[in-house]
Amino acid sequence: MTTPSAPPFGRALCAMITPFTEDGLLDLDGAQALAERLVTDGCEGLVLSGTTGESPTTTDIEKAALVRAVVEAVGERAAVVAGVGTSDTRHTIELAQEAEKAGADGLLVVSPYYSKPPQEALEAHFREIADASGLPLALYDIPGRTATRIEPETMLRLAAHPRIVAVKDCAYDLLGTQKVLARTDLAYYTGCEEFTLPLYAVGGAGYISTVANAAPRQLRGILDEFDAGNTTEAARRQRQAIPLIELMMASGVPGTVTAKALLGALGLPAGPVRAPLRPADRETVDGLLAAYEDLISTDQP
Repeated sequence: MTTPSAPPFGRALCAMITPFTEDGLLDLDGAQALAERLVTDGCEGLVLSGTTGESPTTTDIEKAALVRAVVEAVGERAAVVAGVGTSDTRHTIELAQEAEKAGADGLLVVSPYYSKPPQEALEAHFREIADASGLPLALYDIPGRTATRIEPETMLRLAAHPRIVAVKDCAYDLLGTQKVLARTDLAYYTGCEEFTLPLYAVGGAGYISTVANAAPRQLRGILDEFDAGNTTEAARRQRQAIPLIELMMASGVPGTVTAKALLGALGLPAGPVRAPLRPADRETVDGLLAAYEDLISTDQP
């Protein structure tokens, strides 16, 4: 089997930051303005309250309010996927049910972090969450943060659940990913922007991107060119985005911090990060701006 021709949440998804006011409160007006910009500039879906959205430091009430505000802002123009994963199955189910009530179109569920459950327990965790609401699920496989891989054989079993429809893939195992793609209909979204084109080219669904907060058109262009059969141009666009991708995602500064720093420098809704994260320094901001401006200036063939 192959991945569906129409991915469940679209192809180009942004892992959206959560804007805060200067005093650290949830900025719902800013969230709506940012969501509107992202959808206008090519995002087909918005993923809220993931790592980029500072889910570890936002409350359950804030998470639900954010979903309601963004759904109100974008309507049916984009899918709204709510991050609900925690290390506690019961808490994750509560968040999933609240997100459904708030109007989310789907759920992103990360592997339980820190507790390192074995594969049998991990599988049971995801099944319980999938059974607890009517929304489709994307599993988030990021062992570098959670310390627990969703092994390909586990993924194959979970794919049989009717509401487990997608994966956000940050496992850095393209071979394992292709083994699952070959045997299931799971829609695989890369969460690692350097793999946007490689994964898409072997049947991936697209991306869930932190970098898309700042450069949604540029990342969307990679997929559009590939779909149009312009593979050389798609590859050029992928390479052109690498300097910004590297600074935002691989410079040793968390992507949440770099995304908010760049958006703030561009005059877009962002605000501060919440502790224990710290704001980017001036040198980092200057480097981000230079890479962003270079990408924008070279966006045309």
